[in-house]
Amino acid sequence: MKPAAILALSLIALPGLASAQGQVNIICSVQAEWCNMMSTVFAKSTGIKVNMTAKGSGEALAQLMAERANPKTDVWFGGTGDPHLQAAEQGLSLEYKSPLLPQLYPWAQKQAADSKYRTVGVYLGPLGFGFNTELLAKKKATAPTSWADLLKPEYKGEIQMANPASSGTAYTMIATLVQLMGEDKAFDYMKALDRNISAYTRSGTAPVKAVARGETMVSISFVHDATTEKVNGFPVGQATPSEGTGAEVGSMSIVKGGPNTANAKAFYEWALTPGGQQFGLAAKQFQLPSNSKVPIDPRMSDPKKIKLINYDYAKYGASAERKRLIAKWEKEIRLS
Repeated sequence: MKPAAILALSLIALPGLASAQGQVNIICSVQAEWCNMMSTVFAKSTGIKVNMTAKGSGEALAQLMAERANPKTDVWFGGTGDPHLQAAEQGLSLEYKSPLLPQLYPWAQKQAADSKYRTVGVYLGPLGFGFNTELLAKKKATAPTSWADLLKPEYKGEIQMANPASSGTAYTMIATLVQLMGEDKAFDYMKALDRNISAYTRSGTAPVKAVARGETMVSISFVHDATTEKVNGFPVGQATPSEGTGAEVGSMSIVKGGPNTANAKAFYEWALTPGGQQFGLAAKQFQLPSNSKVPIDPRMSDPKKIKLINYDYAKYGASAERKRLIAKWEKEIRLS
């Protein structure tokens, strides 16, 4: 959909806010162009000034924790759902039930229910692999289609993934493997995988960007990030593991005690409408939007065609479990 059409949709999404005033302070944890489009169109749609700051999920949660006594932020939009669940657990986000919840897919509604309605799912992104098709052909290697494939000798020094201490993508991988294999076997697997890893990056998107530039053969990534690189003209393919995989539920939360709660609720409602959920695709991002009335682009991964595990977001989104698993990974794999 063209930006002009998105603007038209958004302008009619919440007509009662046409004369709204004031401002809203938003931390945005998705791609910059997506954040900027939302900021611009929401401001034009409502008359509310938007102060938008881009931060990764871990940084966003850290900021909300630091601001706990005197919140400066009103809304946190996007980023992996685990930190949003942690914010809810720690009382940093506001309980709020949107009238639009019935329009959302079950996985988005479950995210809201798991958090006692202190966050909500706004998009779904399955975990998988990105790979450089030219490098594979040059080195006569086959594209990986399973977790087991990543242990093959042909990928020695040719795989990048992020560090789970700084990346929601990588933590999703750990939690996925633990649920898929059991904890002991999952850590045995990751020790074996470490032999083929050339770099543990700070951000979750860095590995697939390295694949796109031809700096590494394979990345462990959310598959929508691989699709973006392919759409941008790079020789990048993608796959989801045949044994099963997890997915991120990108989420949105209203900050408890924020300075502009009424405007925060207005943005929250708007961001759940079909019009408000068009901006990821407009920014060449291919996560599945949570509103079931949004048309699905054929380049988006269809969850029905992927072997998704029954990911326990409540358990693995809890602060104590996340901290425990990351500490174990750092001790047994990163520092071994």
